[in-house]
Amino acid sequence: MKRIYFDHSATTPVDEEVLQEMLPYFTEKFGNASSIHSYGRAAKVVLEESREVVADLCRAHANEIYFTGSGTEADNLAILGVIRHPGNQGKHIITSKIEHHAVLHPCEQLEKEGYEVTYLPPDEYGMIDPDSVAQAIRKETVLISVMHANNEVGTINPVQEISRIAREREVLFHTDAVQTFGKLSIDLRQLPVDLMTMSGHKIYGPKGVGVLYIRRGVKLKPIMFGGAHEKNRRPGTENIPAIVGLAKAAAICKKNMNADEKQIKSLRDKLFKQIKDNIPRVRLNGHLEQRLPGLLNLSFEGIEGEALLLSLDLKGVAASSGSACTSGSVDPSHVLRAMGVPPNIAQSSIRFSLGRSNTIEDIDYTAAVLKEIVERLRKLSPFE
Repeated sequence: MKRIYFDHSATTPVDEEVLQEMLPYFTEKFGNASSIHSYGRAAKVVLEESREVVADLCRAHANEIYFTGSGTEADNLAILGVIRHPGNQGKHIITSKIEHHAVLHPCEQLEKEGYEVTYLPPDEYGMIDPDSVAQAIRKETVLISVMHANNEVGTINPVQEISRIAREREVLFHTDAVQTFGKLSIDLRQLPVDLMTMSGHKIYGPKGVGVLYIRRGVKLKPIMFGGAHEKNRRPGTENIPAIVGLAKAAAICKKNMNADEKQIKSLRDKLFKQIKDNIPRVRLNGHLEQRLPGLLNLSFEGIEGEALLLSLDLKGVAASSGSACTSGSVDPSHVLRAMGVPPNIAQSSIRFSLGRSNTIEDIDYTAAVLKEIVERLRKLSPFE
């Protein structure tokens, strides 16, 4: 049976070049970067070289790049680290209702500790209005956290304008760029963010490694303790194989980003057109233009999204209902709910996220089997 992977927003396969780059650091180059002997010094050198490569992709300074164990950890470090630093005065945070749970859950925890959080609603396309951010800022606002692009519907937020507002009002700004790092051009010399989250396994690198960009001068308290690694901001022996893999993946992204974006966007648009032309009552969720190149979130009226996903999987097509971190939940997506999508439509939504390995043949096959599945499920649906 043909197997097609359309869930690249959840995770990506490790690129073969990335794997080969990593392998020596599991065996003969296994040193601890904190050791002073030759093994340790060699690990330290490659650690700092990797930091340079990651910094280069987003046009940051290498000393502003901090390695973590995941994007989730980086989000937690950004939010909790800023809020809990005694030098950052204030008890108010601004975020959005459509953030990843790696942002929402730390904010909810802070509410339990006495902080106040404003959760901004998106518009119908999943975009956060910069004016709503400006209006929510108070004298006691410490931090604004708005994601660069949404992981479920793919809408790209106007972070340039939001970060400018934050800078003018002297409020720290964090953006979760896990879905855009390595896929869209990011220039931190021009984008005035204070903290930015990145991840390895979304860009054909390994799982278990993330990055937090911390602009020089930003005060941040560690959220874990046990060592002086990463300049006292993230303790724990650095995961050198994963960091090397992340750096190699970042270097490949820099080289191929424009070509990848063009190819993946073309395939996404072909898939959307074939679905629209052959299946009635399909709704696009998210912004039509300001959207990640490979992401397509669609609602198929009258069908349960879970049934559609399982049927696709039986045909060899892997897609998702949204964030991989909420798989197994029977509740409608919090992102779609916040966008005002009716519950029955939200429940009928699935996400296709395309990647480098997908082909036109994948598109044609998926569109054909999807048409058959939708027709069959609608005949069985009690809502029809």
